[in-house]
Amino acid sequence: MPLDLSSLHKALAALKELAEKAENDAVMGQLDETLRKGIRAGVILYFEFTYELCWKLLKCWLEANQAKGMMLGITHKELFRLGAEHGLIDDPERWWFFHECRNRTSHTYNLEIAEEVYDAAIEFIPYAETLYAGLEQRNS
Repeated sequence: MPLDLSSLHKALAALKELAEKAENDAVMGQLDETLRKGIRAGVILYFEFTYELCWKLLKCWLEANQAKGMMLGITHKELFRLGAEHGLIDDPERWWFFHECRNRTSHTYNLEIAEEVYDAAIEFIPYAETLYAGLEQRNS
C-alpha cells in the first residue's frame, strides 16, 4: 500500500519557499527586525513539522517494506541507520543532529539556540529532499 506523501511534499515546499525568502538579503533588508525574526521563526517552525513528517514517513516505509514488526520501540538513531542502509537517506549522523535540533526548539526559547536551529533548518532542506525523492521513487 503506497504511502501518502502529499503532506511531506507540501511541508517541504513551504519550508523551501520561506527559507529562500529568509536567505534573500534584498527581501530581508526591506523588513524591520521584528518581521525578520518572525520569518526566521517561521523557518524553524516549518523545519520542525517537516522533520517530524520525514521521520514518521521513513518509519512507515520501513515498517511496510523492509522491517515488519521491527519498528516498535526503535530509537531515532536506529531508524536513521536503517534508512541509510536502505538508501533512503545519505547520512544518518546528520539526521541525528537534526533530531537534536528539533528537540532543542521544543523545550525552551533562547535566541542563540534559535539561530543554531535556523542554520540547521537551512542545512536540512536537501536532506529532506533526498528522503522525499527516495520515498517517492519506492512508493508502491
